[in-house]
Amino acid sequence: QAQLVESGGGSVQAGGSLRLSCTGTGYMYDHYCMAWFRQAPGKEREGVAGIDTSGGATYAAFVEGRFTISRDNIKNKLYLQMNSLRPEDTAVYYCARRNYCGGPWQTLSTYGAWGQGTRVTVSS
Repeated sequence: QAQLVESGGGSVQAGGSLRLSCTGTGYMYDHYCMAWFRQAPGKEREGVAGIDTSGGATYAAFVEGRFTISRDNIKNKLYLQMNSLRPEDTAVYYCARRNYCGGPWQTLSTYGAWGQGTRVTVSS
């Protein structure tokens, strides 16, 4: 059974950086497209960045070049390097595995496995 475990969240001041990690187990990691989502208090879960099986990345508009998604298919890991963090980036961040690649990557229903989330807090 697929399992995703995130780590790397924490509290930083505005302008700081964090690197989130997600380890996937229980499935053929390199066969799946992956993504990072986030959910702020009182808001819907939204896509942050998606990555295909060969490392091609797409980003939500609000990222504005501040974040980088990457994957290591040998270590079964997904990363999100976040720089120039802003208070509005405060949220619980989740990694997710798509059921299939193709189509809009931000569609929640296309993801069949989720991590438990890691909290990011950015203070001003």
